[in-house]
Amino acid sequence: MNLPAVVLELAAATVLLLYAVSLVKKGVEAAAGDIVARTVGGAGGRPRAAICGCAVAIALQSSTAVAMLAAGFAVSGALALDTGLAVLLGADLGSALVVKILSFDLHWLAPLLIAAGGLAHLKASTRKSVETGRAVLGIGLLLLSLQMIGHATQPLSQSPMLPSVVAFVGKDALSVMILAAFFTWALHSSVAAILLILTFAVKGIVPLDVGIPLVLGVNIGGGLIALWLTRGLPVEGRRLPLGNLLFRALFAAAIFGLFSLHSPFDWLPGETVAGKLVNLHVLFNAALVLVGVIFCGPMARLVRLLMPEAAGANDRAAHVSALDPALIDKPAQALAAAAREVLHMGNLIARMLEPVMTVIHAPTPQAVKALRSIDGDIHVAHSAIKLYIAAVNRGILTEEQSRRGIELTEAAIHLEYAGDVVAKSLLQMAEERLAGAGTFSQEGWRELTLLHAAVSSNVRLAANLLVSPDPVIAREMVRQKEHVRRLVEESSKCHLERLRQGIATSILSSDMHLEIVRALKEVNSLVTTMAYPRLRESGDLLESRLVPAA
Repeated sequence: MNLPAVVLELAAATVLLLYAVSLVKKGVEAAAGDIVARTVGGAGGRPRAAICGCAVAIALQSSTAVAMLAAGFAVSGALALDTGLAVLLGADLGSALVVKILSFDLHWLAPLLIAAGGLAHLKASTRKSVETGRAVLGIGLLLLSLQMIGHATQPLSQSPMLPSVVAFVGKDALSVMILAAFFTWALHSSVAAILLILTFAVKGIVPLDVGIPLVLGVNIGGGLIALWLTRGLPVEGRRLPLGNLLFRALFAAAIFGLFSLHSPFDWLPGETVAGKLVNLHVLFNAALVLVGVIFCGPMARLVRLLMPEAAGANDRAAHVSALDPALIDKPAQALAAAAREVLHMGNLIARMLEPVMTVIHAPTPQAVKALRSIDGDIHVAHSAIKLYIAAVNRGILTEEQSRRGIELTEAAIHLEYAGDVVAKSLLQMAEERLAGAGTFSQEGWRELTLLHAAVSSNVRLAANLLVSPDPVIAREMVRQKEHVRRLVEESSKCHLERLRQGIATSILSSDMHLEIVRALKEVNSLVTTMAYPRLRESGDLLESRLVPAA
């Protein structure tokens, strides 16, 4: 056995596996990101939330991606802690089901998926088809990587030294579980980690008594990944992965306790060691969903004790402006700093906008006051950005730097206007509801929430555009603006029809309904203007929507 060659091939196959999982995630997010976000953000009650989390994790092939989405909604106030925990538990089960599906012999599918997905990604004319092709290509490469791992581990299974090494390691099951947890965290993919373990089990390298603590460790490590990635978020975002990690760790500790008492695990379904391990992984997460959905409330209270509200307030106060006066004489660095601060403004707008419909539907003085305080932060950031860029413009700038400074100033102005619209129109509606204004009809409220979801999606796209000025994102923002325009037209027509029919709730809430529609449309128009400079550069923006005169 040529050990260096085996290690190199195994490392290459593992990297391909991680890359394939990343391709699937990015492809699904780009092709159906709005649907994914709305599914997670509008999860509802705990059982439905678990189902939503499971479905999205299967689509993204990543429970960590779901955790990051849910953490973002938790920060904005749109997702309650106990509901968010149910989403994450469902996502863990979805990730386990993905592993179960990939454990079947699907090697014959790899060439077909690579060919079909690759052609679609390279040749398709629409963005959605291109990104769907990327996701399909990722699945094909994932299956190919599993074949490569199996080929690379073939010589290891025939090594005379391996049984003694595995037997030595297996003497300390607790260390095996801890190492598996940190290995999963290092890979940043529980799917990849468990698939590696299963491949070793298929080749006879990992016996059942070693595989069980490995699987338990992978489940703990999967919780560590999200906790690590959310470490910079406000406390509301960090609570979710902490609660999920506690659920996983407690459940894994209970199973490990049974294993340490030499309880037989022969009852596990499956004819092979790999089959038993993958079924243990699925059953572990399925049982955790059933138990966790019941105990999400107590876990939420425990997590709040471990991460109290005071920490969240300190987090918000800890924002340090990126506008460093020492960089004013260095235009390139100064404009990059200004861009970071504009991105901060965009995040503040998202934090105001995401929970605003929930606040309108069930307003409290505290919630309204909290959102108004964010508007104050937006005004401070806006003023600071304008003065900073004005100071930079007094120096010697290239034409491109001057244009970039104007773009950032305009973006800050439009974001500040958008914050004013939310504060002066939407929060005004919440205050009227506090004062006893009428309720909305069920159909009218559904139209408003759909419109709000579309506008929130465009705000997130605007933030992405600030990070990566990609014309593809800019085109998507303009397409989303057209979608919002259609939703506004449909809502207005339906609302007028309900008024014609004399529906009492629609009559009582008519002014509020039309004001919310107008405000959301205005916010959407303001953020979409950030896409126009990119589209002008790429030649994708028409000067006028008018048909040229003959």
